[in-house]
Amino acid sequence: MTTHYIELEISLEEPLTVSQVEEELKKTGEPLRWAITKVDREQGKAIVEAVVTKA
Repeated sequence: MTTHYIELEISLEEPLTVSQVEEELKKTGEPLRWAITKVDREQGKAIVEAVVTKA
């Protein structure tokens, strides 16, 4: 198992939920921890930084 640091850009077209963030993160691995680090309302995007594990 290896750990990876990733940055993910998520659209803010709808209100952002925890489950939506976790679903997006699971596409890249199993999330260990994550945080929303930036919100750009003008572009309608949020940046999520995370650590995920991959088998």
